[in-house]
Amino acid sequence: MTTEVIPKELYVQNYPLWLSKTSESLRSGNFSALDIKHLIEELEEMGGSRKDALENNLIVVLAHLIKWKYQPDYRCGSWRGSIKEHRRRINKALGKHPGLKPYFREIFLDCYFPAKEWAAEETGLSLTSFPESCPFTPEETLNPDYLPE
Repeated sequence: MTTEVIPKELYVQNYPLWLSKTSESLRSGNFSALDIKHLIEELEEMGGSRKDALENNLIVVLAHLIKWKYQPDYRCGSWRGSIKEHRRRINKALGKHPGLKPYFREIFLDCYFPAKEWAAEETGLSLTSFPESCPFTPEETLNPDYLPE
């Protein structure tokens, strides 16, 4: 086992090498070699990035579902494709990282307003054209077969 300590400067100077050495130290159980400060930053950022991606994908799905429901004359394949793709991303993230499921439930209603704003901007409809609260359930939003009528 290598006892070499990972220099803290390596994080800034050569990030790929820092990652490699950190992984190697973790695998070999050489915890005293770890650059703990930067490792904690990376772990926190990783969790934040996953949450941000989940939130962004949810807003996209909700915005397209709103447009689908409230502008039926303009429905198109690109809206359907976007709904499908962003649902896939959300379902994949929730399947791969089950710890995100409570977060999804927590942010679901909060994502409705930005989705509603986006839908209003794209459709030219006023915000008051849409319900105050989300007309879709979390289950409908993630259901690959659901499209509102």
